[in-house]
Amino acid sequence: MKKLGKMLRKSIVFCFVMIVICAFIYPFALTGISQLTMKNKANGNLIDKNGEPTSNAEEAVGSELIGQDFTEDYFFHGRVSAVNYNTYTEEQKENGEYSGVTSGGSNYGNSNPELEKRMEKDLETFLKEHPDVKKEDIPADLLTASGSGLDPHISPKAAEVQIETVAKNSGLSEEKVKEIVKSHTEEKFLGIFGEEKVNVLKCNLDIAAAMGII
Repeated sequence: MKKLGKMLRKSIVFCFVMIVICAFIYPFALTGISQLTMKNKANGNLIDKNGEPTSNAEEAVGSELIGQDFTEDYFFHGRVSAVNYNTYTEEQKENGEYSGVTSGGSNYGNSNPELEKRMEKDLETFLKEHPDVKKEDIPADLLTASGSGLDPHISPKAAEVQIETVAKNSGLSEEKVKEIVKSHTEEKFLGIFGEEKVNVLKCNLDIAAAMGII
């Protein structure tokens, strides 16, 4: 019994020490280090209306890592979102179509008829908004949803097919819009890993600034 009691005390002390280390010391240490070495990233890569990093939530217009739902015809539009970038009407909320901040895809398989219907509907909408674009020229990423549902990027080709419409509706020249896209095109990591991508929010902030609306 004495030996058992000693083992029990050791077990309790061990559990208590691990709880203190794992639940308090470790997370607080990581939080402190991240705030000192990479404050902007640790706070969600928030940016202000000038596209500059900010840690002030009131100044922030979004995160460069989280996509937004842009409906204005003078802005670039991002990828299809299964969670609608968490923007829902009051009616949708009342109908239970919105259950809070979410992230994720629809998980529709290629053989799912709902996927075909959704893509046809989005294709029709895109062609209506961009009458000068041919169906076969629309990049796949503009009709396929990302795994997160909050993708902040589109491919350079997806930005290219929207340039004419954005320029016409914003009053900017196509050359100016192309410059904006180029300035916010992120290259492949180390030149070989991943794909080139365009940050939609940063492009739209520059467009809004050029239009004088921010």
